[in-house]
Amino acid sequence: MTSPGGSNKPLSQKALRELVSDLAGRIDRLEQEVERLRLENSNLRIDNQALKDEIARLKNLPPRPPFKPSGMEKATQPRPVGPGRRPGRGAKQDRVTREVTIPIEAPPGSRFKGYKTVVRRELVLTAEVVRYRRERWVTPEGQTLVAPLPAGIAGGYGPGVRRFCLALHTQGQVTTERLTDLLNGIGLSISKREVVRLLTTDLEAFEQEDRAILKAGLASSPYITVDDTGARHARRPAVTTQIGGERFCVFRTSRSKSRLNFLTLLRGGCEDYVVNEATLDYLRRQPVEAAVIARLTKLQGHVFRSDLDWLEHLARCSINIFDRPLLQTLNEAATWGAIRHHGLMDNTVVVSDDAGQFRIAQHALCWVHAERHLEKLMPTSPKQAKAVELVREAIWCFYRSLKL
Repeated sequence: MTSPGGSNKPLSQKALRELVSDLAGRIDRLEQEVERLRLENSNLRIDNQALKDEIARLKNLPPRPPFKPSGMEKATQPRPVGPGRRPGRGAKQDRVTREVTIPIEAPPGSRFKGYKTVVRRELVLTAEVVRYRRERWVTPEGQTLVAPLPAGIAGGYGPGVRRFCLALHTQGQVTTERLTDLLNGIGLSISKREVVRLLTTDLEAFEQEDRAILKAGLASSPYITVDDTGARHARRPAVTTQIGGERFCVFRTSRSKSRLNFLTLLRGGCEDYVVNEATLDYLRRQPVEAAVIARLTKLQGHVFRSDLDWLEHLARCSINIFDRPLLQTLNEAATWGAIRHHGLMDNTVVVSDDAGQFRIAQHALCWVHAERHLEKLMPTSPKQAKAVELVREAIWCFYRSLKL
């Protein structure tokens, strides 16, 4: 690249880094402005629709069709097998943790007829205080050896106490004050400061477990269901994305709901960009010039560890990194290449609500949203109403067969 003044003198490494850093700052500001405009556009659409509904009411026009919850799930439930209770009702089969045999003194000549079983369910909450006496030895060389503590014990409290606090605080919305009173009432001496420490410190293991669950799910699941919804985080508009399969489900909150953001979430916490065959295949399906693809082909096999490293190589390949649509497409392609580089999303089908940001790889429309297209229809005659009902019933029958 040449200097901004138009001379043919090449840019130094320091100047190139400053230019890329300034570009990254501009991109962040532009993304914030786009998110603000998108939120304003959404509010204007809501207000516009409210005005249209009011005008239709004043003109005595037919209202919009109501969008009721889909009846597919209820319609495909198994029918009761008889006049008795429905299947699945009643007590669940609990796992027996302890078995006690109670003998009885029977008179001579009696015959043993087996056992009469009674299952008793009990909840045991007790405080266990264990004193570990760690052996200490001094070697002939003068070195002191101390027996290590069992795994999971740190700060004077075991993993069971932390698991109890995390479960009640995150799932039960129990405050730290009530947690402190509850644990002290059980018999475990603990302060509020210790409860807060158990809830807020040393969470790296949970973050690693969360990322490992996402990676394992993306590597093994034949399909994933995805959806997003608006949320607020740190007093700013945000988007929460759900990614789940048959055996896992994770939630991620970010500032954008673009396709690049979705691909970044699928990367599983990594920050690298990869140019491989998957990257080039992605670009060939996009409106990208053949010259740009040819320049990226020379980088095939390269792994870029950060945004700055990726942008520097794009600039060295004479690719206009100030062209925002082009840069967005290149980032999506390289992120998709990183996903495939890590062995994720091999033949995984993405099932969504037909939103544009989820249309990647093999994409499918979920059954509930497929049926909603029929629900939006407004028949004008009994014949049309019967035809719509017939098609919806056919979809329910097919869905019921898939569930069975």
